[in-house]
Amino acid sequence: MNCIIVDDEPLAREAIEMLIEKTQNLTLINSFNSAASASEFMYENKIDLIFLDIQMPGINGIEFAKTIPKETFVIFTTAFSEFATDSYEVDAIDYLIKPVKLERFRKAVDKANTYSKLIDVDFSTNKIENFTEDYFFVKADRKMFKVYFIEIQFIEGLKDYVVIHIESQKIITAMNIKSIHEHLPKSLFVRVSKSYIINSKFIESVDNNTVYIGKNEIPIGNVYRDFFFNEFVSKRILSR
Repeated sequence: MNCIIVDDEPLAREAIEMLIEKTQNLTLINSFNSAASASEFMYENKIDLIFLDIQMPGINGIEFAKTIPKETFVIFTTAFSEFATDSYEVDAIDYLIKPVKLERFRKAVDKANTYSKLIDVDFSTNKIENFTEDYFFVKADRKMFKVYFIEIQFIEGLKDYVVIHIESQKIITAMNIKSIHEHLPKSLFVRVSKSYIINSKFIESVDNNTVYIGKNEIPIGNVYRDFFFNEFVSKRILSR
């Protein structure tokens, strides 16, 4: 994948450049100190992946991410963990806290690379087929996959696609996350952010900002927090 860096701090750009050099399947095309200069470059060049800072003068990273073409993945890099929820509201592939460790960096890149390979550019607008009380069929990779509700751990929205995470595999299909949410049993599934729907059966633990499912940390969006805690957490807390 070709990539660019957008960060107003020179040392931060150098740090990401070093990580890119140590990571396979990445080619650094250019580096920018502002969203405006990066935007001009992207107008004439196709970019697969952007390492994007959030707090920058002028146009910040969140605002810039909303203008990025749907085929370009975004990995936020920032020193402030409180922006994590905001980053997923604009369909970021991942969120890295500075200083970024190599292992964590590679994990984010691997995720972007995996999703890039899964996405089939020939997808037409999809819909759930043969809906029943137990399962549905969904088109992905030119096949129809049978998906049981009880096997879905969570569903991730990514631009114009959704990624259905089940225990054995990930299924990616061209579909709006709102559309798939309408077909899911409300007693089992809950939307916790603009980008995530979770199966309450697989929740292992929660804190004020995150749902933990296995090794996955699912951010809770501000808009969805009250409903999630009121309907799926508070009512099930054991009292003395």
